[in-house]
Amino acid sequence: MRIPALLLILCLSACASAAPPPPPPPPPSGPGQAVLRDWRSIVTATDRDRYARSDAAWRLALEQARRQPGSGDLSSLGALIDPDAGRRDVTPPPGAYRCRTVKLGSQGGETGLGYVVYGWFACRIETTPRGLKFSKTTGSQRPSGLLFPEDDRHMVMLGSLALAAEPPANSYGQRPDRDLVAVLERIGDARWRLVLPWPQTESNLDLIELVPA
Repeated sequence: MRIPALLLILCLSACASAAPPPPPPPPPSGPGQAVLRDWRSIVTATDRDRYARSDAAWRLALEQARRQPGSGDLSSLGALIDPDAGRRDVTPPPGAYRCRTVKLGSQGGETGLGYVVYGWFACRIETTPRGLKFSKTTGSQRPSGLLFPEDDRHMVMLGSLALAAEPPANSYGQRPDRDLVAVLERIGDARWRLVLPWPQTESNLDLIELVPA
């Protein structure tokens, strides 16, 4: 009689020590909210290289801009052309913006303009299920793309470019000749810039200045 009793005791002990499985963890962003992807899992090899060489683009583009003739008033741009002007709290509020493009440096070397300061156009920042999206809505060159949080001073944009009368650009990675990578920084109380290193044509660094409309 002792052996069956001992087996019963061991069985009860094992059952009591087996804890129930833990509940599944909650979604990272809470129920019903989108989980933003990491831009590093999306970026192409070409744009990853552009991003990694951003400092070199700044150096070359500024050196050319200060040495070669250009179009517009470079001296009036202030923090826009200061590589270290980025501030905290980078995330821009959704809404309508005025924007202008400044091209620095020349892919043609000494034969091209060192800089070009363009006029103001219309842009917007909007909230989408995939995160914030930037779009330039007027002009002959209209970049747009998603803004991915990076840290308190930077967001990374992966986007594409629409030209002339083409419909708005709405894809990344489908047309390598139109893909772009940019870094968003806040450079004033209500002033931002997108920094595009090594653009596809013309310049060595493009800046898009943004101020609320």
